[in-house]
Amino acid sequence: MSLKLEEVASGLGFPEGPVAMDDGSVLFVDIKHKTLAQLMPDKSLDPNPTFLDGGPNGVAIGPDGAAYICNNGGVYTFIEFGPDRITIPDSKRPDYIGGSIQRVDLQTKKVTELFGKSRGHNLIAPDDIVFDAAGGFWFTDTGMQHATTSDFGAVYYATTDGTTLIHAATVPTANGVGLSPDGKKLFVSDTVFGRLWVMDILGPGKLQPGKIPQTPGNVVQTLPGYQWLDSLKVEADGRVCVGTIFNGGITIFSADGTTEHLAVPDLFTTNLCFGGADLRDVWITASSTGKIYKTRWPRPGLKLSFTA
Repeated sequence: MSLKLEEVASGLGFPEGPVAMDDGSVLFVDIKHKTLAQLMPDKSLDPNPTFLDGGPNGVAIGPDGAAYICNNGGVYTFIEFGPDRITIPDSKRPDYIGGSIQRVDLQTKKVTELFGKSRGHNLIAPDDIVFDAAGGFWFTDTGMQHATTSDFGAVYYATTDGTTLIHAATVPTANGVGLSPDGKKLFVSDTVFGRLWVMDILGPGKLQPGKIPQTPGNVVQTLPGYQWLDSLKVEADGRVCVGTIFNGGITIFSADGTTEHLAVPDLFTTNLCFGGADLRDVWITASSTGKIYKTRWPRPGLKLSFTA
């Protein structure tokens, strides 16, 4: 797959979680700089980003028009690597404060923690988030990797009033999350295995386990070689587009397990979003080079439940 990429932002820290806004701007987080920022239609950056302590990692617009943030709590620090001095995550975490889900009022910039350590919840590193039509949201927690062990990640379901938090499935390195067009299936990428899972939704916070014991659902496909999968978005026809690390780009998964790949000049291509009047404008976060690219997609993306 070959598309023309236009560089629309550069000089960022480690951008992630892009969200296309109704006015043509793009909301995104910068994990390294700990901010919720906005790329304006004229390619300028909002000079007053919202600071979010820890590590803001994923964003979605809720039914109230606020931004809901997956904050990994500072589970990564960042180092410069290689002759091009690209920015990559490091496993040292001296300032880790625990993961959380935060609400940001986009008008007042007020930040509220819904779930997290201060509220008595043991979240490790929330990563990606998607709202369903009812106004609840699914989110992933990637867990934490240590030198010789790891704390497994998970998929959760929660409500915006902060009263409901349901552990729905265990996935070793749960990362990207998205809903099928009919809202009946949940897609979850499993980072270090290069694997995309699909799970039948039985109800709010309830997922059908896989046919094999101990599996969270069914496998769409596992990528060959050494490729990691990051955050994802879904197309209107049900294809799943996943940011791909090491084989930098976007991998597009079809329901039958076949894939195609859009190369992006960045080792850590982490995420994308669909926007524009026809939902074919796509913004891609090229995180290790601190850039955002824009392109025109051959097919429309799935319209999200809520926008702002």
